[in-house]
Amino acid sequence: MADTATPAKAKVLVVDDSSLVRLYYRSALEIAGFEVKQAINGIEAMEKVLSEPFDLVIVDVNMPRMDGFTFLRSLRSAATADVATLPALMISTESGEQDIAEARLAGANFYLVKPVAETELVRHVRALTGDAR
Repeated sequence: MADTATPAKAKVLVVDDSSLVRLYYRSALEIAGFEVKQAINGIEAMEKVLSEPFDLVIVDVNMPRMDGFTFLRSLRSAATADVATLPALMISTESGEQDIAEARLAGANFYLVKPVAETELVRHVRALTGDAR
């Protein structure tokens, strides 16, 4: 008998202080078959990644309370390997070489500059989560 179980959806945490950006990413990713959770800053995001498993985090740079660079540094120094090695896609309006270098040093696996087309977002999320659909 063939296995007809549906594969589990990859779970993505979108971290951005803009509700419009979160809605845009969530809509594109849910249509593409991902489960999406949201956080409005790095502190809320850290609480979420420490309490439930994710396959990827998408994070903005400029946010109140804890910016994206600080969040990524905190993530990479987490005590548990599944949190510390969680793939991270940083997406920001900051496009300078210094910003990209700082993102890499903080632990971003990839960096995109806003605005990001839905197809480009989904392509990068698929690559970073290993979703071959």
